[in-house]
Amino acid sequence: MSNALLPFVVMAGTMLTLLLLFGFFGGAGTVPAKRLGRVGGLTTHALDGKADGLTLKRSTMDSAIPLLDNLIKSLLPYPDKLRKRLARTGRNITLGEYLIVNALLVGVFFLVFVYIVHWAKPMSFFMGIAVGLYLPHMIINRMGNKRIAKFLGAFPESIDTICRGLRSGLPITECISSLGAEAPYPLNIEFSRISDAVRMGRSIEEAMWEVEARLDAPEFRFFIIALSIQRETGGNLAETLGNLGDLLRKRRQLLLKIRAMSSEARASAMIIGSLPFLMFTLLFFVNHDYVMLLLNTRKGEFMLGGGMTWLSLGVFVMKQMVNFKI
Repeated sequence: MSNALLPFVVMAGTMLTLLLLFGFFGGAGTVPAKRLGRVGGLTTHALDGKADGLTLKRSTMDSAIPLLDNLIKSLLPYPDKLRKRLARTGRNITLGEYLIVNALLVGVFFLVFVYIVHWAKPMSFFMGIAVGLYLPHMIINRMGNKRIAKFLGAFPESIDTICRGLRSGLPITECISSLGAEAPYPLNIEFSRISDAVRMGRSIEEAMWEVEARLDAPEFRFFIIALSIQRETGGNLAETLGNLGDLLRKRRQLLLKIRAMSSEARASAMIIGSLPFLMFTLLFFVNHDYVMLLLNTRKGEFMLGGGMTWLSLGVFVMKQMVNFKI
């Protein structure tokens, strides 16, 4: 890599690091700001510097940069779906920050493929777009899935806590409020949002459906539907929720059993998928010139692209074969 390019790479890496630190893992804000943010849908950025005039007005800004905010609202298809995916992580990641990180990663990988791997610029451009867009997508999915897994892991026990509170004579709102104070993360955050919204005059069903839009978990939908049916038809709510808790435990046991039975197929998929990369790394150190034909010649690039395409299709098919939904 030339000395003239080095400052640009360092600058891009520094900007990316700052965005990851202050965007993906953003500040917490004040306590009143966070409480109003939970109820009114405000972000930390919308509440910064407004401690003297906090408001429940819902923020519609996707970025602090007006031009980027206008581009998001006018050009980006299905922005609401992307906002929900970002909200599933439980972190204060705005749509503008996410798109800036994507753009920076595309630029960094384009420079890496051109000046370090020495690919042609057209191929480097498309590979930079593919890698730069896929990495944030994968990280956001993993963060969201990890948080939802923590939520569902303790959710049946939280339903039992609600049942005990109902049997002792407490109303459902007080049971949910106690979970917001005592339940483990991330149940405490979500139930605190429900409790705060109810205190501000929202109905409990509306508050729960707003939380469900962020979680997108069928188990929580079961909970909302059971609660709504009981409120309309009457009956013993504690018994209904107790049966739901038992059902969710059996559902989780069945999912774990399926995962154990499909472990051999998943291990085979991981081994087969990693073999080409392991062999490429081994040959890179053993016979460097032989391997670099795949990267530095037009025929090698076409062969590499075809091989990666078929490998990706095979991994996708094997993943779908062991991915059971109940």
